[in-house]
Amino acid sequence: MTSIAPGTAANRLLIADLENAVGKQNVVWKPEDLLLYEYDGSIDRAAPRVVVLPGSAQETAECVKVANRHDAFIVPRGAGTGLSGGAVPLRDSVVIGLSRLNRVLDVDVENRVAIVEPGLVNLELSNQVSKFGLYYAPDPSSQKACTIGGNVAENAGGPHCLALGTTTNHVLGLEVVLADGSLLWLGGPNRESTGYDLRGAFVGSEGTFGVVTKVAVRLLRIPEKIHTMLAAFTSLDAASQTVSDIIAAGLVPAALEMMDRVTIDACEPVYHPGYPADAEAVLIVELDGLTEAVTEQSALVETICHKNGASELREADDPAKRADLWATRKGAIGAFGTIAPSYYLVDGVVPRTKLRDVMRQVKAVGDELGLTIGNVFHAGDGNLHPCILFNERERDEVRKVIQAGERILEICVANGGALSGEHGIGIEKKAYMPLVFTEADMDAMKGLREAFLNPQPEDESGAGGGVATGRSATPVSERFNPGKIFPGGASHGEAYGITEHSVRRSRRGDEV
Repeated sequence: MTSIAPGTAANRLLIADLENAVGKQNVVWKPEDLLLYEYDGSIDRAAPRVVVLPGSAQETAECVKVANRHDAFIVPRGAGTGLSGGAVPLRDSVVIGLSRLNRVLDVDVENRVAIVEPGLVNLELSNQVSKFGLYYAPDPSSQKACTIGGNVAENAGGPHCLALGTTTNHVLGLEVVLADGSLLWLGGPNRESTGYDLRGAFVGSEGTFGVVTKVAVRLLRIPEKIHTMLAAFTSLDAASQTVSDIIAAGLVPAALEMMDRVTIDACEPVYHPGYPADAEAVLIVELDGLTEAVTEQSALVETICHKNGASELREADDPAKRADLWATRKGAIGAFGTIAPSYYLVDGVVPRTKLRDVMRQVKAVGDELGLTIGNVFHAGDGNLHPCILFNERERDEVRKVIQAGERILEICVANGGALSGEHGIGIEKKAYMPLVFTEADMDAMKGLREAFLNPQPEDESGAGGGVATGRSATPVSERFNPGKIFPGGASHGEAYGITEHSVRRSRRGDEV
């Protein structure tokens, strides 16, 4: 789709129709204002055609219908904290920002269910239900900023997903706007439902199926006791072995997180945790549940840590002291700014038993390419987050960073892992999908997407399909969030003049 300048007649009509739908003050179209919406937490960039900020589910549905009439692509957007380019608006898309839909609509304390809007900040939900002794479990490191709708799109996890599962395990139902502008509930507030699990299919679909307007989530009771332990080790191998030993002992902690020496160096001048000077890795273990069980498990974890040579062990039960132990882990990404102005976070997954070998290989990639890589990750479930530190103003550094990311993902897959644990595929990883999936696999996935976007049967003439308005020339399979997940189209790093082809050539030692 060709770029449409803001001042063209076509764009003026689109803007006018959107303003009629949501109010003039809730439509953003000036080029200088659109700059705020051309990126997320990834390195990719693309300017939207226009941004609209609906204030209700009905207004969201009307915005979809308006976009259909104007043959426009649609990109749903939450807080823009995603790390795979999922919210980057390719193909001059209309961005539907959901920041105004930010309320907790209902809390059923007895059944521990809440109905919330997609623009609600993740942490705000737990804050609002804590007075009932409840909380919402998925806790991405960006939970102070990221939204529930964005978490649904990417199936976000967090430090506590080891024991409690990712977003999909805590979403009971979704109200969504489909491609024809209709509103539909998938699942609902009940914990069990019959038929196909369309809710489960929608979670993690990265905005390619439709727009979420309400979310029914399950809440958990705040545990009787929470105990946090932080152990420092003189080698990454020792910390990795501790992770394996804890799981082998039959324990499933609420959280099991690790940081390496590079991350420690970044955090020390910001948070001043005072870790031992010889610490090459720090492990955070959190246990929760009944007091007696947590006390017994804590003693076992302490024994395992000392057996593997922990040079220091800190423990806390008090919420404020526990927060101090978590401060470096929760704020590690921001602290990397003390080392370099930019970071590129790779979200690969490996079996826990392969942690030590894979970490060595990741370091070797950084050494070979002359890149600094800090590791801060969900060690308990093998969800690695190598953070490659660089300067995005240096094109050659960007090229090497993308190359390193590709090689790290290849290492993860070769060791029996996956391309993503919680950040999604988006633009960043779509070229690497064939590392894991066959063409038949991807065709099946595309077929599911088309079932959501094109529910209309063909008529007797063989025509038909398309969105319900029947007035759009845009391919219906690309209606929502075009150019994401599957290979083809815009390339990762294209904003820097780097294409998938140039990256592959550079890996063979050819000149870009």
